[in-house]
Amino acid sequence: MKFTLEYSDSKSKARAGVVKTDHGEIQTPIFMPVGTAGSVKAVHQRELDQDIKAQIILGNTYHLYLRPGLEVLEKAGGLHKFNGWGKPILTDSGGYQVFSLSGTRKIKEDGVMFKSHIDGSKHHFTPENVMDIQRTIGADIIMAFDECTPYPCEYGYARNSMEMTHRWLTRCIDRFEATEGKYGYNQTLFPIVQGSVYKDLRKQSAEFIASTNQQGNAIGGLSVGEPAEMMYEMTELVTDILPQDKPRYLMGVGTPANILECIALGVDMFDCVMPTRNARNGMLFTSEGFINIRNEKWKDDFTGIDPAIGGYVSTFYTKAYLRHLTISKEILAAQIASIHNLSFYLWLVGQAREHILAGDFAVWKDQMVKKVSTRL
Repeated sequence: MKFTLEYSDSKSKARAGVVKTDHGEIQTPIFMPVGTAGSVKAVHQRELDQDIKAQIILGNTYHLYLRPGLEVLEKAGGLHKFNGWGKPILTDSGGYQVFSLSGTRKIKEDGVMFKSHIDGSKHHFTPENVMDIQRTIGADIIMAFDECTPYPCEYGYARNSMEMTHRWLTRCIDRFEATEGKYGYNQTLFPIVQGSVYKDLRKQSAEFIASTNQQGNAIGGLSVGEPAEMMYEMTELVTDILPQDKPRYLMGVGTPANILECIALGVDMFDCVMPTRNARNGMLFTSEGFINIRNEKWKDDFTGIDPAIGGYVSTFYTKAYLRHLTISKEILAAQIASIHNLSFYLWLVGQAREHILAGDFAVWKDQMVKKVSTRL
């Protein structure tokens, strides 16, 4: 993988760059649709590519390991071949999912014992086998195995967890460097900064992660319930420490406003389930604000969902029709809304990139944050 920093904004810390992988280029800042179990919910790969304009998607190690399982993925030739997605893929290590199973897992220095949410069977994740699993899944970018601390958590817990995450990272790097990919293309490991919302821990973690000199870096343990201002404070602290010449990935973030504010703080890559999850519940994000499509006010609104962002779904279907489908619980409603919301997110980061390159990002960002935060 290679990252080229093309332009840095003079009035903020926003950056525009290009990540080159063996499965194609990613123009940053970028939003990555979440395809947890090898599928972005309710969206075809062709729609991801041609309508949404996704440049990279996510898979999740925990879910893919349990189902369809490594044997199937390896026989298929990796996740790219299995799901037919020819562009880059990033895999989350499964740490967040494992640690969210608080009642059915045990964390030890060696790794984590957990029970499958599918059938209750017992499994063991270690830094080493999580590297092997992600090698087998075949992602272009694989994530280190870490513990995502909850919010709030006590200082002592956050410190001990961070220190264990660092020890696990050393083991991840050793295993990653001792192994090779299975499918003939290069893979890259991103370590993850932790430390909860404690400044000294975040600083210590960011310095340690930077010292490992990997090709990209991630910021984890945020967007887990803490106030937005606290998330921004921790993000800025970390981006000031992480190297300028490596891409920075803020995991699990977030709302359109969150993304714009964090681009301004120097983040390059984002992912979140919000656009698809909210779509299935009738919430639409648009260039003028957000909509609950179930509301009566859209019943006879025959304008497009959001013509300003372009694309087939957002211009062809009307708000009235989508409201009818949603109220009627038609499956097509979830498809239309999911494609629209993801198209909006990709449009938004694309616009951010254009304004960074044009030199007027800071002014545009302030205006756009107000718009996308407005309930219509």
